[in-house]
Amino acid sequence: MSAPIDFYFDFASPYAYIGSRLLEDIAARHEHTVIWHPLVVGQGFRAVGGAALPSLPMRGDYLERDVSRLARSLKIPYEHPKHLHVPTHHAAHAFLYGQDRDPEAAKKFATKIFDAYFVEGRNISDLEVVLDIVESFGFDRSSAREELNGAALKERLKAETEVALARGVFGVPFTIVAGEPFWGYSRLPLVERWIAEGPF
Repeated sequence: MSAPIDFYFDFASPYAYIGSRLLEDIAARHEHTVIWHPLVVGQGFRAVGGAALPSLPMRGDYLERDVSRLARSLKIPYEHPKHLHVPTHHAAHAFLYGQDRDPEAAKKFATKIFDAYFVEGRNISDLEVVLDIVESFGFDRSSAREELNGAALKERLKAETEVALARGVFGVPFTIVAGEPFWGYSRLPLVERWIAEGPF
């Protein structure tokens, strides 16, 4: 098995949702493992002086058209959420909670969160929605609620964000392969080529 691929994502990003559907297949074809890193991109955008696409005039309208078209072309299920860029700290905390216990199950949890938001129209900023999904993986709801609201996971997510920024991550999805950065789902073909052929 080759060196792992780092995948940075925010659960509210439609492009991260698309990228998450594609990257694991790429990794499997080339016998790589993907390490998923949750972020709350608002913190990162503020650090680099930017703003999330849905909040920008004209670009927000384009985003709905673009992601819907992209999903159709890739045959990926997608329903545009009523509200984009919702707070995702509960979902990110829950991912870290699961990752500590079973990293592969945490990836399946992440897929369920993405599907809840971008396919089923559920509000993933609602802690109860997140806990419903956590509970579906066999975890105790009350103990999960306590940990998700605790200081340890909040500090952990903050630390993840600081490490990401130190590595040059300024948006999502962001993929790093053996130190080489790639921003956006559209760079995933280059990620696959880099893995298959080496640096170019």
